[in-house]
Amino acid sequence: MQEKEKGGFSFINEQIKEKPLNKKRLVKKALFTVALAVIFGAVAALVFSLLQPEFSNWFYPEEKPVVTIPQDDVTETEEPSQGDIQEASEQKDTQETENDGQQGENGAAENNGSQENGEVGNSQQEQTGETETEQTGENVPDNDLRELELADFQKLQNKLYAVGKEANKSIVTVTGVKSDTDWFNNPYESKGQASGIIVAESSRELLVLTERKAIADAQEIYVTFINDVSVKAELKKYDGNTGIAVLSVKTSELTESTKNAITVAVLGNSLTVAQGTIAIAIGSPLGTNYSILTGNITSTTNSISTIDHNYSVFTTDIVGSSNGSGALVNVDGEIIGIVMQGYSSAGDENTLTAISISELKALIEMLSNGQDIPYIGLEVTTVTAAIEREYEIPKGAYIKDVCMDSPAMAAGLQNGDVITEIDGDEILTAENYEKKLLSLKPEDTVEVKIERQGPEGYTEITCTVEVSVLP
Repeated sequence: MQEKEKGGFSFINEQIKEKPLNKKRLVKKALFTVALAVIFGAVAALVFSLLQPEFSNWFYPEEKPVVTIPQDDVTETEEPSQGDIQEASEQKDTQETENDGQQGENGAAENNGSQENGEVGNSQQEQTGETETEQTGENVPDNDLRELELADFQKLQNKLYAVGKEANKSIVTVTGVKSDTDWFNNPYESKGQASGIIVAESSRELLVLTERKAIADAQEIYVTFINDVSVKAELKKYDGNTGIAVLSVKTSELTESTKNAITVAVLGNSLTVAQGTIAIAIGSPLGTNYSILTGNITSTTNSISTIDHNYSVFTTDIVGSSNGSGALVNVDGEIIGIVMQGYSSAGDENTLTAISISELKALIEMLSNGQDIPYIGLEVTTVTAAIEREYEIPKGAYIKDVCMDSPAMAAGLQNGDVITEIDGDEILTAENYEKKLLSLKPEDTVEVKIERQGPEGYTEITCTVEVSVLP
């Protein structure tokens, strides 16, 4: 019984051995786990790098830089006022009267034949002559008394060209590349070029002012700086009226050498420009990049009427190309005009014509900040006091023309109407109209009060105009 019992329960004494360790399999699992970790980390890093700007803008939104261009005032002119001229004229008349009186007294003394008076007169003349000589020697340098030579003229030219070379650092060449096909369905590329002006700079971008016609319908836009470095640019905004556009160039794509080679243009006060002012043309006035021409402003009284705006036009005696572009600068290197040959009259096709920069500053500021230019579609002029008296037209902005299919035409405005008020603001001049329009935004609805002539005289009418954007 004991043996059976021992035999029946013999399994209790058996030992279960653990499965032997497979090192190769363990190593494979470890490598597989490490590989998965590496792949997960790489994917996570890639996703984070792609979404990091979005997360940053989401949690820490970056404020967009705002470009501010100070507006100019005609009171900054250095020309003498009418009061100063009148005062100087009165002083001159007074001095002439006193001199005439003194001459009469001297003449009477000479007629009396007084030797003593004659000696005194000679003594006074000698003293006066010495005094005038001393004053002349103090006030007039010796160099100004000598005759100018050709070398002096060359020095003056060298100084003007030095100003132009420095100003050219703010000039770029804008190239618009368009892809097209010919009659035989062969693809080819065409390029349009124009000069551009660096008008503003922020931590993120350079802003370049140029003509839109050079980049119209372009698939790619390139900006070439004065050191022959080209980078891609993007169209920020353009004005369908004047045809000017602002391009954006990312500063992150600029090297340090390029940043050191360029400068931001200084926009001067063109309201003080007078006839005869020395002007330097920079950019490509002859169609050649970075050429420099010098001359004078021949007229500042010309103006052009465009849609919703009037601009002063400077004519010069500088012979340029009909396709020339660039800018006019003064002797201080400040830009006073944008060369736009499209606004030349029939007789000025061979000379450079520029639009006053002061009248474009508000427009440039809006385009630089990515804002659309409000559009109603009117050509207006100011009803002056003389016109008001002679033709009995109410004071305001006289409508010369209404553009086809414009918001003004849709609102019922007509040629010959006089705008007197827009949204409660009084309109007395064309400048008031332009300033009010630039303060509006596209899709704004405004109430425009006009005076319209009828059989019994002028009648006030109110029209509702929806502001739009000129394409």
